[in-house]
This record gives sequence, C-alpha cells and structure tokens, in this order.
Amino acid sequence: MKIAVLGTGGGARAHIARLAGLGHEVFVGTRDPQATLARTEPDMMGNPPFGVWLAEHPGVTLLAFGEAAAAADEVVINGIDGHNAVAALSAISGALAGKTLIDYAVPYVYEPDVEHPWPTPWGVMPKMEPCDTDSLGEQIQRALPQTKVVKAFVTQEQATVVDPKSVGGGAHTMFVAGEHADAKQHAVRLLTAYGWEDVLDLGPLVSARGMEMYAHLHSAIGFALGFGTHFGIKIVR
Repeated sequence: MKIAVLGTGGGARAHIARLAGLGHEVFVGTRDPQATLARTEPDMMGNPPFGVWLAEHPGVTLLAFGEAAAAADEVVINGIDGHNAVAALSAISGALAGKTLIDYAVPYVYEPDVEHPWPTPWGVMPKMEPCDTDSLGEQIQRALPQTKVVKAFVTQEQATVVDPKSVGGGAHTMFVAGEHADAKQHAVRLLTAYGWEDVLDLGPLVSARGMEMYAHLHSAIGFALGFGTHFGIKIVR
C-alpha cells in the first residue's frame, strides 16, 4: 500500500522504517520539506537531523503534509505533536477526506502555566490539554468530519508499537477506538502486520480520553523502571 506518516520525530521514524520494511510505499509529511532537510541539529528528543536519517532509508519520499496525505491510498498515520495537530490537520482536510487517520498524538503542553513539582528529563511534567471532558482524538474528528479517525498506538512508545515482540515476546495489549468499524479494521490489520496478537477495541472515540490520559501513568512507570526502559501493559481476562 501507499501509506503516509505525518511527522519526522522518533515515533514517526519508527513507523516509516517498519512500513518500508514491510514493503509499503511510504510518504512522509512535514510542514516545510526544504527546512526539514536543512536542519543540522538534533531534535528535542536527541534524534539526529531528519535529512541524515532519511539518507539511510532510500525509497522513502518526503513531502509537505498535504501532498503526503494525498499520496496515501487509504491510511495516514498522525505523528504531529499534539499541541499543533488539530491546526496542521485542518489545513489539509481535503487531502484526508475519506481516509483512515490513525492518531497516536498525546495533547501535552510542554510549557504549562503552572509548574508541576514532578521533574522529568524535559524539565517539568507537561500538563495535558484537552483532558477529561474531551480528547485530542475527538477534536481531530470534529475538525475533520470526512476523515475516519482512529485513536491507537498511544499507550506504548512507538518503537514498541512497530515491534511488540521486543517486549515480553509480544505478550501485551494494544488498544483501538473510533467511530468507524472499517477504519478500526485498517488499524488492526496494520497492528497485526507489526506483530500484535492482542488488540482490544475500546469502542467509540470517546475512549481516546482514557487512552491519552494514560500517558501520565506510562511516564510514571517509565521513570520508576528507569528512563529508556521499554515495557508493555497487558489486559488479563
């Protein structure tokens, strides 16, 4: 398939490399391709400049957000940071119409108005906006009524999403939520290709609220285990 991945951060790179390895034609979306390729400094997470990384992955095409989304057959993966996702996706709504948009963004605000006393490698624990009464997944769906939004991938590091067997032999659970059964099946098929054996459908997109808010617990567990430790969660029936 022709699949688009919007974003160039570490999570997006994990999907790009895995999809290409599975034989898909991958189109990467960024705000300004020339500016992205011109960067020479690591990103905020310490990843090497995308141009350097891209040179090591021939066959992957870098385009503007809208061009990448338009090139996809059916599936687009959203790796745009949560703070900017709604605006960036709204600007390319035409290219996303009728397609499945798998969103794994967390609506973190990295410079909260009120500092949280919990220190993290980024300074302070970011707050989440929206939270509780809404979710980023729902906001994206409202902004893109002609797009089929699926919230998924969000409860794991993306390196684990694309290679679940790297943790516990794959014996953990992934979740999906959305309003469109066919779009969720797209996500499930992709997860199956990645190696997931336990995928739990949480139902409508309102479930994205809990999936996104889990990010705080995921961070707490990660800090307790040691920064950089990959782990999974499993629903035991």
